[in-house]
Amino acid sequence: MTIFKERVSPSLTVKDSEIKIPIYRIFCVGRNYHAHAAEMGVSVDKTKNEPFYFLKHPNSYVPSGSSINYPLSTSNYHYEMELAIVIGKEGVNIEREKAWDYVYGFACALDMTRRDLQLIARETSRPWDLGKDFEQSAVISEVVRLDPAQVEKSQIKLTVNGETKQDSTIDLLIWNIPEILEHLSKFYHLEPGDVILTGTPEGVGPVVSGDCLEGSITNVGSIYLNIK
Repeated sequence: MTIFKERVSPSLTVKDSEIKIPIYRIFCVGRNYHAHAAEMGVSVDKTKNEPFYFLKHPNSYVPSGSSINYPLSTSNYHYEMELAIVIGKEGVNIEREKAWDYVYGFACALDMTRRDLQLIARETSRPWDLGKDFEQSAVISEVVRLDPAQVEKSQIKLTVNGETKQDSTIDLLIWNIPEILEHLSKFYHLEPGDVILTGTPEGVGPVVSGDCLEGSITNVGSIYLNIK
């Protein structure tokens, strides 16, 4: 006899609050730092290119502080440290000048990636799902409410076993947050609970079982992950 489980949407916590934010969708912006694009073997010309996106299922979420298993079917498992924004009200065709009105808060995030599967997909012109959208691949910290000015130039940093691997600043995003919201909302009706991972700086690399990851974004907070 088949038994179907009732599933509850995973929720984010909000700092200093009892509010829970059910995750509606997780959008990820690809190649949004020039230096990261270069280390992936591509270049981005903002005058000729538009932002592009991939999605992770809400059930790929795990909270900061988790200990997770090394994933299935990969031998090249990478971290990508990112600033996440959480949408707080409905919006479509958002004007860049009003974009911050739609942002509820900010969080630290890790876009964990099966890099070998992603590169196979890229080389064969197939979707990135196997490389990006899998169990426990979206690690997100608690959400904080901040004035955007406190985030726009923040340092974003990641260490693995205490060694610095990524160290950059949010103002080096190719497409900043208002530009991302203006563009993405041309294709989707954004909803409260949508989470957008805005892109990773250079320095991505592999982790193995036993590694401890610690990331931080100035004024936003910290994120922790252990690989079993």
